[in-house]
Amino acid sequence: MNLSQFPRRRYTEGQTPLEFLPRLTAALGGPNIWIKRDDMLGLAGGGNKTRKLEFLVADALDKGADTLITCGAVQSNHCRLTLAAACKEGLPCHLVIEERVPGSYNPQASGNNFLFQLMGVAGISVVPGGSNLMAAMEKVAAEIRAQGGKPYIIPGGGSNEVGTLGYVACAEEIMAQAFDKGLDIDCVVCTSGSGGTHAGLAVGFWGNNTGISVLGINISRPNETQRPIICKDAVATAARFGLAFPEVVVECVEGYVGPGYSLPTPEMVKAVKLMARTEAILLDPVYTGKAFSGLVGLIRQGRFKPGQNVVFVHTGGSPALYHYKDYFAE
Repeated sequence: MNLSQFPRRRYTEGQTPLEFLPRLTAALGGPNIWIKRDDMLGLAGGGNKTRKLEFLVADALDKGADTLITCGAVQSNHCRLTLAAACKEGLPCHLVIEERVPGSYNPQASGNNFLFQLMGVAGISVVPGGSNLMAAMEKVAAEIRAQGGKPYIIPGGGSNEVGTLGYVACAEEIMAQAFDKGLDIDCVVCTSGSGGTHAGLAVGFWGNNTGISVLGINISRPNETQRPIICKDAVATAARFGLAFPEVVVECVEGYVGPGYSLPTPEMVKAVKLMARTEAILLDPVYTGKAFSGLVGLIRQGRFKPGQNVVFVHTGGSPALYHYKDYFAE
């Protein structure tokens, strides 16, 4: 798949590690568990959105934009990294923050909210949960245009056919690393949220005829609403390469969201502690913690056989962990 045809900025030097996790593998007694360390991507604190932003910001600059606008939840990793990319490019960045849990936004909070202020966000608009976020961003864009600016709107999570290219690229990076290590991958497991990471990996592994399955663990929605989001994004992304993506390839795993997006579950707390105490790797409670709890659940259900090689994609988010420290009180 020829990714060089698309404009791209680079915010990370080289590849992120693909590591074997021996102590975690032994603790779970299941398949061999590997981790793709996209928490070590460039920009402030790292995370999967950096890969998407390499293509999105390049597209923005190509179109002559001078301001970035995006949206996300109260402790949005995507908002943090979009702001960080804007800082790298010398552009102002405006954020629309959705209070998915009523009353949860606090400009004085730690975690990502603190980093918004540290990096000099140009403006924050807070809207109630369930708001039309594109309309809210368009309102900000109209104000910027009225002042003579040229804004570029990035959708939530950076998940569209432009941003998703970042995880087509990640799939190819994983394949190259696996070849170097002599590693035959059976399955890749990732978070399935706004959809760009899951869709990009699915397109990348399918489009390169690898036979590697991709499982997305839902962290915000049930299958009936999540799977169509992934399919739509994957089809649009594959079409940019002139390919017709088969929707049957997409698999979303539900049952790990708990009471709602960003709300804790006992399984998530156990999973985050397990990863920290066996491999000294930090997961966040909103995305990677719930996704990893899903992988643990699948292993205990016998989804994978001993000796199989499973790669868990760490999509970052650890800066937000400190905001949720009360979840982990013992």
